[in-house]
Amino acid sequence: MTFSAIRALVFVGGAVLTIGGFVLIASGPALAPSGLWAVVMGGVLLVAAVLERSRYRSEAAERGMESIGPGGGETAGEVEARFRPTAEVFVDPTTSRRMRVLVDPRTGERRYVAEDAG
Repeated sequence: MTFSAIRALVFVGGAVLTIGGFVLIASGPALAPSGLWAVVMGGVLLVAAVLERSRYRSEAAERGMESIGPGGGETAGEVEARFRPTAEVFVDPTTSRRMRVLVDPRTGERRYVAEDAG
């Protein structure tokens, strides 16, 4: 299942919980506490689905719905030439991929690219 499909499922689940919560609240005072809980939890899921970003991706890649690179970062061919490799590397704890940090020296903007093939 792709990341965007998971995000869509979380969004739909949040919407269902929120609508169901309002229905429970409208049903009467006996169900209002359960309805309030459902509205709050549904709202949290909706906000999370809207605001959540993929790990280590640029805003431009996220807005453009570009494919996710290895380790959750950018794909090496898609990083603009203005970005230069730094000495900073880390191992992504989820994928165990070695990630290299790239930076635009003019703006300080960062990108992350998997160094190894996995």
